[in-house]
Order: sequence, then structure tokens, then C-alpha cells
Amino acid sequence: MSDEDLPKLCSEYDWRDSSSDEEGWTEIDPEDDERNRAVCLFCSYDFNSVKQAMEHVKYEHDVDFRTMQKKLKMDQYSYIKMINYIRTKNVGPEVIAKAKKSLWKDEIYLKPHDEDDEWLTFDFESLGFPNGYNWPKEQQQIRELCKEALQKTLLLKQASEDMEALRKSIRGFVEREPDYRENEKNELRPKVSDTQDNGYFETYAHYGIHHDMLSDEVRTCSYRDAIMKNEETFKDKMVMDLGCGTAILSMFSSKAGAKQVFSIDQSDIIYHAMDILIKGRLEDTTLPVDKVDIIVSEWMGYFLLFEGMLDSVIYARDHHLSPNGLLMPNRCKIFLLGHGDVERHQKLISFWNNVYGFDMKCLKKEVLREASIEVCDAKYVLTEPIVIADLDIMKVDLNYSNFTSEFTLNVKTTGELTSLVGYFDTFFELPNQVEFSTSPHTTATHWKQTVFYLEDSVTVSAGDVVKGTFRCRRDPKDARSLIITVDLFGKTMKYHLN
Repeated sequence: MSDEDLPKLCSEYDWRDSSSDEEGWTEIDPEDDERNRAVCLFCSYDFNSVKQAMEHVKYEHDVDFRTMQKKLKMDQYSYIKMINYIRTKNVGPEVIAKAKKSLWKDEIYLKPHDEDDEWLTFDFESLGFPNGYNWPKEQQQIRELCKEALQKTLLLKQASEDMEALRKSIRGFVEREPDYRENEKNELRPKVSDTQDNGYFETYAHYGIHHDMLSDEVRTCSYRDAIMKNEETFKDKMVMDLGCGTAILSMFSSKAGAKQVFSIDQSDIIYHAMDILIKGRLEDTTLPVDKVDIIVSEWMGYFLLFEGMLDSVIYARDHHLSPNGLLMPNRCKIFLLGHGDVERHQKLISFWNNVYGFDMKCLKKEVLREASIEVCDAKYVLTEPIVIADLDIMKVDLNYSNFTSEFTLNVKTTGELTSLVGYFDTFFELPNQVEFSTSPHTTATHWKQTVFYLEDSVTVSAGDVVKGTFRCRRDPKDARSLIITVDLFGKTMKYHLN
């Protein structure tokens, strides 16, 4: 997106340039202005544009915005807060004209009093100063914020359109409560208790989690591209969106031409996602059809396998996918690499060696047992990555989380090895292939990376080879958690991911 796009969101005027008149205004043809009328800040008069309203405020109410801009060194950010302050407090023009400092510094005034207020769309910085005032670096930050706001606005608009399309396409769906349970002795089922499931899915009823996932553009846009760039694959197909949450993937599927989309989730968030749905545990739910052509699901957890939602995907694959059906995604790989963030290691691990003069190494061992979920800085990567697990989702069984990998890490940079870092890549192997990575070298996602800290750092040099064994097991006490064991440098280290 270029700067030319900014006025669409931030202003009804062009950015000020040498063609502006001596007062700093850049004229807009009134016939081209399709915006709502701008109502005066201090009386009931309305105008065709904010510029006209400003002229009125200047001559009728003695509030000169150019003078305010110069006197208080106001930028776009401050201007928006001032407008909301005036609207919220309903202050008179004399309060604003006589203000010797910003009365609207509180961040609460960033919230629009009226989201449709035309004053908020005006490019305040286009007023400029007669003598050419040089704005500080914050001006560029404001422009960047405008760009980001425009991007988010467009995404929200697209999501709204997709929601409406989905509602129309699945109007005939009927909400179904679970009415039977498969015979556990005869069916291959995830070994997760109902009590565990209830607690797990309750966490997904909170909006914050779904906001984080939807805001993850790597995640959401990859799924969108995999679906929308393969419309011929989705056209007239029966699609299941497993663990649909807010149903964004259902919307994409519907827009791509799916004949029907069955959106399934056990979390209560689904009640707010769309008008008509199927709620319940997949294993306990009867679908309106026997088979579907495509199963799309965003089941991945931290270190790919945490949460164990792949269990439900496997069940859906074996019970509801047609013989020539597709899974999306259909392949995932787990990678391991060596990392050397000494400062981070000292802050989290070495800290316990001497805490205000006291030896607390016993607590360090407890800290080390928990794998850490964080964004790792790529500049501290010391080794080449290696694949420790390659999952073909069309073939894996319920034993997928139990694997052992003998690994060899080739050191490319001399440094202090402080941890092993795990991440995963996801593949949609379709006619137009799409993939994304959660590597430290790529844009951060809500999955971040999984860090297995060493008790003590180890010096490694470029050209060295680090060999070890990585074992992953499902926690027998919690089917959604993992136990990781690493043999390295003659030591055995055990980590929990829960």
C-alpha cells in the first residue's frame, strides 16, 4: 500500500504540497464529495465539507485551527482527541480558543464519540504552517498508523461481506445437540475425557483468543489464499469447517463456491459467529450428510501438537471424508534449531543461581521443566534447522504425538548455545500450493516458537556438529499436553508443554 491510499482513510483532502494556496488549503470539488455533511462543533449548522465547517468555526466562533495547531504543536493524533473531547464534553468555543495546553491528553478521547463524525476523517496536518513548520518524527509514525488502520479496516470490511455471504449460503442448516455416542470399543476415538474437553473448549469461548487468531495475518491470510486461490477445488463441494470458532474459514469456503459448509465447534463462541450452525463435539454429532468432500481445520497448537485437536481431525477424516476427499492443511513439519540468546537465558534461568545473595538453584530446575512459548530473535539462531517430524495428515493415526528423532544440528555461527527452539511449517498441497512457517526467520504468529532452555549454556563454534535425541510423548495425565525428553551433551532433560 502506498501513501496515495492514505487519504481514503485519513482525509478528504490531499496531503499538502506546493500546489496548495497561500492559506495551506488544497481544494476539493464539491461535486466530487460524496461524504456526509460536517456539523459544526459548537452549533447546529452543517456544511458540505470539514474545510467549510472550519471556516465557519473560525469566523463565527473565533476558533482558528491553524492557530491551535501552531500554538499547541498538534498532530493528527492530538487533533482526533480534541474533536472527541469537544463532542464528549460539549464544551464551548471559548474553552478551546483559550486553551494554553491540550485538555484532551487522556487516551480515552481516542474513542470516537460518533464513528460517523466527518471531522475525524480530516487530514489535520494538511493545514501546514505559513513558515514551513517541521514536524518531529511522530508525524511519520502517524502516517504509518494510518496505513495500518486502513489495512485493518479493509480486512474488517471483507470479513463483514464474507459473514453475510455465509449466512445466505447456509440458511438451511439446523442446530443440533449431541444425540448419540459411538461405541468406544468398536470405534477409534480420541482418548480425551468429557471433563477435559469441557474445560478446554470453555477457554475458546473467550473473545480475546479469537481476536488473537484472527489478527494473526500469517495464519488467516494463508488459509484465505489456500481456499480463494483454489476456487475450482471448492466449487460445488461439501465442506466441513472443524473447530470453526468465529467461522472465518467457513466464510472463505462459501465465497469460493462451496455447495454447503458445515461449521462445527464445541465452544460457545459459535453462538456468536453466525445465525445457523452445528454445535457440539464432532464425535457425538450427527451431520446432515454422510460424507463431505473437504475438511478444513485450523487445529495446530503450540509446537504444532499441543492441545491434541488433531485427534478430532483424524476422527473426521476416518468417518466423514469421502474416499477422494481433501484435508486442509494436509501436511505439517516440526523443526528444531539451536539458539543462543544469552541475555534471555540469564534473565530466566541463570537468575536463580544468585538471588540477592541466595542460592535458589532448586527453583531453576522447576523453571527448566516448563517449555517456554515466546518469539525468538532470529539474530541469535546458531544452527541450521532440521526436521524432527513430518506429518502427512491423510495418513497419521492417533499415535502421531509419540515420536523419537535422532537429530544433528550443524552450527553456522559461533556463540553460546542456550536453548533448542521448536517450530512448525504448514502446507496446503493444492493446485495452487500455499504454505506458511512459524520460524524465527519469518513474521511472528500467535503460535510464536517453543523454547527448550538448557540448564547451562554451551559454547559452540561455526562448523561444529551438535548431536542428540528428541522424544515427544503425550502426557498420560492430560491428553492435550506433551512431555518432551532431550538427550544432549551427555545430559537428559525433561520438559512439559501444558
